[in-house]
Amino acid sequence: MGLDDDDKETGQTSEAGNKEQEEHHEPLSRHTSESSVYGTEEDEDEYGSKIQLGPLCTIKEHLEKDKDDESLRKWKEQLLGSVDVDNIGEILEPEVNFTSLSIISPGRDDIVLPIPEDGKPKGLWFTLKEGSPYRLKFSLVVTNNIVSGLKYTNTVWKTAVKVDSAKEMLGTFSPQQEPYTHEMPEEVTPSGMFARGQYTARTKFLDDDNKCYLEINYTFDIRKDWA
Repeated sequence: MGLDDDDKETGQTSEAGNKEQEEHHEPLSRHTSESSVYGTEEDEDEYGSKIQLGPLCTIKEHLEKDKDDESLRKWKEQLLGSVDVDNIGEILEPEVNFTSLSIISPGRDDIVLPIPEDGKPKGLWFTLKEGSPYRLKFSLVVTNNIVSGLKYTNTVWKTAVKVDSAKEMLGTFSPQQEPYTHEMPEEVTPSGMFARGQYTARTKFLDDDNKCYLEINYTFDIRKDWA
């Protein structure tokens, strides 16, 4: 959106001024990059700054540490539960696999969300009704080692402007064959003409070393009624 010929003849505009106007109008470009759609890492304001943690320990090493402290030993045994230390005690890196994701809302069937391998669902991932209560429910399986300080972050943009950011500490999980199931706190979708429309979002699950186990970049709608 530049100046026309008449404006050029009647006004004295410096080259620097033209550059400032071009920079000012650049966000109106229709050629939007993926980074501008989903924002940047700085925009997301990640859950705390990245801190330097000590080296990872295997489960056997965890059990050997402070073994003379009875209260700490009992806490570790309670955390590990029925873990077969002989089979997995030497594996350093934990694995977290998300087996299901769904949105639950009172009086409605759960919206089961497919989890794409590349973290980018094709097209619209889901639709929510304005002014409706809902919560995210998910199941995950932990193997190999303890996952410390697992947390959930979710950032939402509308027309490339960040409109919401949520963070939730989930806790520490030990390896087990059965999946863990967790429900997030209930939220209510906004309502009104300006709230309706399409949104982009990025959801992440990270541990206290900021290792990301699942990242999903997606789009969703808020409409007058459920899809």
